[in-house]
Formats: sequence, C-alpha cells, structure tokens
Amino acid sequence: MISRIDLRGSTLPEGAALRDLLPRAEFDVEAALETVRPICEDVRHRGSAAVIEWGEKFDGVRISSVRVPAEALTKALQELDPAVRAALEESIRRARLVHREQRRTTHTTQVVPGGTVTEKWVPVERVGLYVPGGRSVYPSSVVMNVVPAQEAGVEGVAVASPPQKDFDGLPHPTILAACALLGVDEVYAAGGAQAVAMFAYGTEDCSPVNLVTGPGNIYVAAAKRLLKGRIGIDAEAGPTEIAILADATADPVHVAADLISQAEHDPMAAAVLVTDSEELAAATEAELVPQVAATKHVKDRIEPALAGRQSAIVLVSSVEDGLKVVDAYGAEHLEIQTADAAAVADRVRNAGAIFVGPWAPVSLGDYCAGSNHVLPTGGCACHSSGLSVQSFLRGIHIVDYSRDALAEVTHHVVTLAEAEDLPAHGAAMKARFGWKVPQQ
Repeated sequence: MISRIDLRGSTLPEGAALRDLLPRAEFDVEAALETVRPICEDVRHRGSAAVIEWGEKFDGVRISSVRVPAEALTKALQELDPAVRAALEESIRRARLVHREQRRTTHTTQVVPGGTVTEKWVPVERVGLYVPGGRSVYPSSVVMNVVPAQEAGVEGVAVASPPQKDFDGLPHPTILAACALLGVDEVYAAGGAQAVAMFAYGTEDCSPVNLVTGPGNIYVAAAKRLLKGRIGIDAEAGPTEIAILADATADPVHVAADLISQAEHDPMAAAVLVTDSEELAAATEAELVPQVAATKHVKDRIEPALAGRQSAIVLVSSVEDGLKVVDAYGAEHLEIQTADAAAVADRVRNAGAIFVGPWAPVSLGDYCAGSNHVLPTGGCACHSSGLSVQSFLRGIHIVDYSRDALAEVTHHVVTLAEAEDLPAHGAAMKARFGWKVPQQ
C-alpha cells in the first residue's frame, strides 16, 4: 500500500542530494502555463462572458452571472446545519485570536539626531481570495484566507469559488455560509485559471485586486505564476503533504490515521513517515489496512495517494538523521511524534507548520487550532511561510532628515555615488549646500 525508502546504515548526503532521495509528487506548473495562457487572455479581453464560458467547460454548469447574489449568501447561512455553524464560529474565533497577535505596529528609529526612518505597515487595498471546490468542500479555507486579511485591515475582500452543478451554478452553500459568517458579501462563482484572471484583470462584475491568495489545483498555480507581477500572490500551491517524524514511542494507530487523513485530499497528496523504528514502520503498515478499508474515498484518493511515488515510509538510523530528512523535505505539515517531542520540534528549520506530540494532529490545524492551514508545499517551506496577517501588509519606509543631519552625511553619499559612477546622485546632495560638500 505504501513503499519504503531505507536510508539506514550510511552517512546521509546533504542538500539537493538528500532531497532527490525523498518522495515527492510530480507537479509541473511550467507545463500548465500554456494551458492557462489562452484562458487568462480570453478573460482579459472578454471579461465575465469568458469566465462564464470557461466555467461551463470545466465545471459543467452554465451560470447567468458571476457575482453571487446577496440573498444566496443569506439563505445559505440561514439553512446551515447548526452544528456546522457552531464549529465554523469556533474556528473563526480561534483564528482571530492568533492572527490578531500578528499585527505589526509603526516603528521609528532615530539614526542620528535629526534623522529618522519610520517603518509603517499598510494593508493592501483589495484582495482576491480563492477557495477550491473540486473533490471536497473547503469552508475552512474561507476562514483561513479571510481572517488574516480582515485582521490586517484590508478594505476590499472578494472570494471566488467554482460554480457547482448540484447547486444551480453557485459555489457550495457551506462556502457561501462561511462567507456570510465573516461578513464577506463579494463572492464570485468562478474557479480555476479564469478566477485568477478575473481578479488580476478585472471584469465588468469584479474590480481588479492587488493580491490573490489561497490554494488550488495546478491550473490555479499556473495562472498565479503567469500573472505574478500584475498581482501579488501568496504561493503556487502544490499537492498537500504530511510528514511525520516518529520513533518507537509513537502509536501506530495515530500515525496511520494521520497519514490517511492527508491522503484523502487528493490522489496526488503526499503522506510520508520518517522513523528510526522498524517496529513502528511495520505496525503502521499493518494498521493502514483496516483503517483504509473502514473509511471513504478509498479507490479514488487514498489508495492512489498512499501508493504513489509521493508517499513512503523512510527508515533512518536515528531521530537525529530523521531531523535532517524532514528539514530536507520541508513539509507543508510536519508532525513530531517522538520522545521529548517539543525539544525535537524546536530544532526543525523547514516546515510550513509543526504539530507537536500525539495530541496535536494536522486535522486540528486544518480547522480549530487557531493556526493557518494555507501553507507552503513542494519543499517551499525552506524559503516561504504560511498565510498570515503579514501576507496582506506592506512595509513602507518614511525617511525624515533635517538640514544638519543631511549635511553630516553628505560626504559619504557623494563618495558612494562617485564610486558607482552616478555623479548626479552626488550632485543632488551638493545642490542643497551651494554645490559644496559641507565641512565635517
């Protein structure tokens, strides 16, 4: 059901050589660019009509308007299962607690007497938040996108999610209800590359945005890459991933359940166990069989995900070597199920989010930990962070110098300008002092 990679008994390679030994899904965004390019160009030139037509082709439903009417949002919230509403409200409450603490404040540094640099944090004006709607329904992704944008102070928040044939071309009602709970009334029935293009170029129904965030399929990722620069993006999200670093103290029932929980997202989802315990590896393999048989989405998602090249049990000689492996892998979600898990987790450098010990499974982070579940994939955790309030803020430096403070440093500026063969830079300084460098 799941393959093994045995890295015991020898010194582990470093860097790219180690990464090349580890399982990873094939996710060729570059190849998808040529597919999404004509879609994006069509939306650019024909606006909402193109969004509707591409939605009909890919989602199998013809809609009359891209904008979701306000009454549909109200109706979805009114008809939402009370238990689901309570769970979403708790998810929102916890997410707000965490993300509110991420707010940055203006800070002024006095560099010299009379010379200051202030860093002011300003939210982007308008964002487009993408919520997937393919194999599963993700109201949790509404929460994870909207809450940090709101806590950052973004004024214009728009959500797009694919039209659903079963709901008369509207996004799934649970997604609409989540938007209503969060006070978002600008929602569009648009998916895939056409939704990203709608946000980037604007249409007669949707004003263009400054930033697009949220996970999606390979065509969403390709559209983000194509349109980056015209819009800011959070990341090019690839297939979802879990890595579990575990030793003999871990419970194979928990480990197997957590691997399966990630595999049920998608047949390309990655489920990786890194362990120094042959006994745990064998027990986990044995435990996968009845747990997979007892769940849903087995043939279309879980079995192909666990059997795919992106998933494996990686055997290592020690937890120390396991740390090297998970740092090289840079998982979207990393669980630490070892003795003294907190100390081991503290040594991890590369992960989107780290889940410590047996009572912090990834499922908790997906919904109600308060953390954000929009995280870097494909090893990008070595250079990128998950979605947060900072994702929606821009730092602006404000430079304020007096005459005396400028005079004191003019000779250094002139010297550096001449060293770079940019004499006009130095002249802009000297012009303020009668074309002479002030005496020090």
